[in-house]
Amino acid sequence: MTKTILITGATDGLGRATALALAKEGHRLIVHGRNAEKLTALTQSLGVDVSSIRADMSDLAQVAKMARHLNETQERIDVVINNAGVFKTAQPLTPEGLDVRFVVNTFAPALLSGLLLAIVPKDGRLVHLSSAAQAPVDLEAMMGKRRLKDMNAYAQSKLALTIWSQDFAERHGDGPVSVAVNPGSLLATKMVREGFGTAGNDLNIGVDILSRVALSDAFATASGRYFDNDSGRFASPHPDAADPGKVAQVVEAINAQIQSAL
Repeated sequence: MTKTILITGATDGLGRATALALAKEGHRLIVHGRNAEKLTALTQSLGVDVSSIRADMSDLAQVAKMARHLNETQERIDVVINNAGVFKTAQPLTPEGLDVRFVVNTFAPALLSGLLLAIVPKDGRLVHLSSAAQAPVDLEAMMGKRRLKDMNAYAQSKLALTIWSQDFAERHGDGPVSVAVNPGSLLATKMVREGFGTAGNDLNIGVDILSRVALSDAFATASGRYFDNDSGRFASPHPDAADPGKVAQVVEAINAQIQSAL
């Protein structure tokens, strides 16, 4: 069955490769990026049944505007793949003083997912890009009150999103499905090349698992779970995700940030 699938960060790396693979399967795609020229080139590569939307995910006001536009123009989005992410950057702070890793990797997907619930069906799916790199969330750093080094900020932002996905599933037991997935460590993306100085592993490892999480019946009842593609199985995320007190603090902090963008 043909699905309508939104992919954020679709103009490069894993997002682009996943978009190309899903287009070949005949799905209708909505591809997001922040570079107009790259978006045009991508839509031309994907074929006719595709639309694009442009927004800077480090600006939550733009994320909210994008969500409103999608709500107005789309009858239904079956799958949202929150792929856009940041690791190393020359500008680690937003104008508001927040770490861009938390904004792009955590706040933006949480905000976008929540705002699209009106058009994502109960049997739809929210797929959140997590990572094997997960670290306890420093709430002060999340709120922009303390600076972190690149790797620590990235790892914390990914655990925060994983925790949010888990909490979302508990609050929306009737759907849509919300799954956090580590698509594979050190895949051949621009992020890995710039961050680690290595060519990276076969990108198709990540493409395959994202396609499966988005569409396979094997993930239809996986809401709130974390899939680790390095081990090829569902796994437990960082232990903080099992601590009710820490989960509540992280979710409250995320919700406070995204509420400010509405």
